[in-house]
Amino acid sequence: MSETHENRLKRMKMRSMRRGIKEMDIILERYADDNLASMDEDALDLYDALLHENDQDLYQWVTGQKPAPEHFRSLIKDISQAISGAE
Repeated sequence: MSETHENRLKRMKMRSMRRGIKEMDIILERYADDNLASMDEDALDLYDALLHENDQDLYQWVTGQKPAPEHFRSLIKDISQAISGAE
């Protein structure tokens, strides 16, 4: 049985806010709240893949300490801009 769209969004929202480090909880929860509902399936697939990455790596990518892998660069840029605009 496949996951419904609604359940997928709920799962991804929960995974966004229950990370390993508090900083990523805050960053990804805010991003998920603002963006998940409007994402198309390809964007959701990419975000879902991002949620499987290590928090230390994610934090370094989002804060610009290290470059993100090519396939995540546009998403990381979007997340980074979203958090810098919220400050």
